Amino acid sequence: MSELSNQACEACRADAPRVEEPQRSELMKSIPQWQLSEMETIPQLQRVFTFKNFRQALAFTNQVGEMAEQQGHHPALTTEWGKVTVSWWTHKIRGLHQNDFICAAKTDEIAGS
Repeated sequence: MSELSNQACEACRADAPRVEEPQRSELMKSIPQWQLSEMETIPQLQRVFTFKNFRQALAFTNQVGEMAEQQGHHPALTTEWGKVTVSWWTHKIRGLHQNDFICAAKTDEIAGS
């Protein structure tokens, strides 16, 4: 269990600070299986989780959704046969906030990785 997964998300405002280098590199060490990606110029954390079938993928999607509701922070979830792609970013700041790293770590915990 990472130190990040023990933290809770904080309410985020439009003027909240983005996570920039070198803090981003340091936080990435806690979630090494996640990739930095960019969608429409917005940096995101993304990871693909694989499963044996659609039922397991859907169950994982629902667990991540429940955690997201509890944290008040919501990812993009794409559920397919045997895989789920999870993307975290903070909509209000159009970038990465510490909340995204916390939720990525919590997602890893749900996956057991």
